[in-house]
Amino acid sequence: MNQQFGEGYAESVAKDYVMAELGGRTIEQALADGVAAKTVWQAVCATFDVPQTLR
Repeated sequence: MNQQFGEGYAESVAKDYVMAELGGRTIEQALADGVAAKTVWQAVCATFDVPQTLR
């Protein structure tokens, strides 16, 4: 997250951005609900078009 968004913005994305791919939850909510980190990262990659080098 930090490499893709920068340290300050990564934190904001994780707690504020609601993602359809995560069932209408934020990254923090999905992780707290037990969604695997790999699944969350795959949703982030799809939503934000993360470069292949960071996937």
